[in-house]
Amino acid sequence: MIAKTFEIRDKGTFIPVMAVRLEPGCEGDRYLFGRAGYGIVPEAQRRFVTLLRVDGGEGFATSDPYAWTGTARTMTVAHKHIEEHFDQLESGAVVDVEFLMGVTAEPKKSERETSFL
Repeated sequence: MIAKTFEIRDKGTFIPVMAVRLEPGCEGDRYLFGRAGYGIVPEAQRRFVTLLRVDGGEGFATSDPYAWTGTARTMTVAHKHIEEHFDQLESGAVVDVEFLMGVTAEPKKSERETSFL
């Protein structure tokens, strides 16, 4: 498994997440992913990215981009983008939904650059 963190942004929104790509490291991983419904070969399993909100232990996790509720548009767009571009995205990157949807001309900067923490 490969894990990365991302800062999901949208209009007035900041959501820290962790994304985990299924990458079986041994035969046990491959078998368990297969039994869980993620395909039986590593190539099929690698297509899946589980996204979870990093929310003080209260976060929701799913590998289905359409399973999000509440902030469904934000999370669905971000999840699909992360899934499609996982290898190109660096851990800690900003995933700006407004920019991805063409609402804004430039992506938002990370709050780590603009916050006073």
